[in-house]
Amino acid sequence: MILFGENTPMPTPTMTVDPDSVTPGFAGFAFMVVIAIAVILLIWDMNRRIRRVRYREEVREELDAEEASLEDSARATGADDTGADAEGGDAPDEKSR
Repeated sequence: MILFGENTPMPTPTMTVDPDSVTPGFAGFAFMVVIAIAVILLIWDMNRRIRRVRYREEVREELDAEEASLEDSARATGADDTGADAEGGDAPDEKSR
């Protein structure tokens, strides 16, 4: 029985493939640059669209809040819009006929 006494020789790996035939070369580099530029442009466009949606939502909330405050102030003063008929004008008086 041999306990750690002998070292078995390990073979050293030899290169069997030409390193120039397995590297991506200029075509691989150019492809990666195009992909990187496309990703950067997509991220830029996505950020612009998200910002636009956020601004629209903020404006919509401000308009809703303004409309709600106008309705509250109209209720507080006792004015309402029930005096108008369906065509948008005032209802005719019975005396004017």
